[in-house]
Amino acid sequence: MSVTPRPGHTRWSQGSVAELFSGRDNSLGLLRLVLASAVVLSHARILGFGQREFGHHFTGGQTDMGKVSVIGFFVLSGILVTRSGNRLPVGRFLWHRALRLLPGLWVCLLVTACAVAPFLYWRAHGSLSGFWEHESGPLDYLRNNVAIRVHQWGISGVLETAQQKGLAHNHSFDGALWSLEYEVLCYLGVALLALAGARAGGLVRARRAILAVAVALGCYLVDEALDNPLVSSIDVQAGAAVAVVGGWVVKWVCYLGFAFVIGMLIEVYKERIPVSAPLAVLSAVVMAATLHYGWFFVLGVPAFAYLLLWLAIRLPKPLRKVGSTSDYSYGIYIYGFVVEQSVAALGGARWGFAAYLGLSAAGTLAAAALSWHLVERPAMRWKDLGRSGLPAIPRQHRAAGVEPTRAPATSVRQQSTDAVAAGR
Repeated sequence: MSVTPRPGHTRWSQGSVAELFSGRDNSLGLLRLVLASAVVLSHARILGFGQREFGHHFTGGQTDMGKVSVIGFFVLSGILVTRSGNRLPVGRFLWHRALRLLPGLWVCLLVTACAVAPFLYWRAHGSLSGFWEHESGPLDYLRNNVAIRVHQWGISGVLETAQQKGLAHNHSFDGALWSLEYEVLCYLGVALLALAGARAGGLVRARRAILAVAVALGCYLVDEALDNPLVSSIDVQAGAAVAVVGGWVVKWVCYLGFAFVIGMLIEVYKERIPVSAPLAVLSAVVMAATLHYGWFFVLGVPAFAYLLLWLAIRLPKPLRKVGSTSDYSYGIYIYGFVVEQSVAALGGARWGFAAYLGLSAAGTLAAAALSWHLVERPAMRWKDLGRSGLPAIPRQHRAAGVEPTRAPATSVRQQSTDAVAAGR
């Protein structure tokens, strides 16, 4: 049976992103789980065995699986955080972002400093003598890292001791946290653009400014790619001069910011972007070619962004249920590094890669599930605080006839969608 394209559609396009990319009916939950799991998988080689992460050699040193996954997170956050910033007042937008990011992070820091680190110290030394009083102790770890930017990576020399024994290959307890401050910087950029476009109709009216930011960041990337098509995006060579402004590494701001802004452009120009299988195939080819031959961060990142978008829209419907009510991706991201370091320090790598990865994955999933059910989801019930002075009423209470006097609370499924918009 032939299908006649609707007006404005072509045979190679089934519609625009605005028409087909629903805030609820998509596979974003699955994609975020895949990206988070890819970070854990990539880190397993370097943390457990001191080897290069997956993809390093294929990309000619440009990047690896873990960093490509971080790029993907920034693209998706760019789309969804822009959507959130366009529909919410700036104050409430920032409140929602803080609720999604900070409670989970703070509990992760607390668990790492006051449970994981002392256990590993005790296993290594037979007692906790000197642990709490150490010059880089657990309380210092909490104080130095509570404001998102990480100023202290180790705790009481625990992982340094493991390195001396040949068990660990990195002294950081949670190296994955490095990207969070750059995501927060992107959130602040969205808030500023929302303020600038408030009188003109929101972020959609500010899209020329967003396009200008994308061009500026793209010019930086092009300049680096002209100098070296295989330039590494995120790695900073030891001893090399690094440009830092306000504590942010300029190179990281530009590379991660470009991915985020590409996501923003997808959202504000969504009515002009076709959803096309041929374009998705072309994007996959461009992504693979640029990963191997160079220019990934100029040409491959936009291609990757379109491919993620197409997959979110076009993956089979049963897959759209993954992560729709329980979003473990942030927990996997913030706990994966801690669990892998712990397994390594306990000697888990001696049993081989498969066993090490299996133990790490199981521990990470358990930690992520606890984080979501005990910390992250309860925190999101306070999204509407200020409208009535009360947190959102759980759905089971509303079903029993208890109704709020404020505006209706969002459903659990919509809460999960908003959670996705917060990034990791």
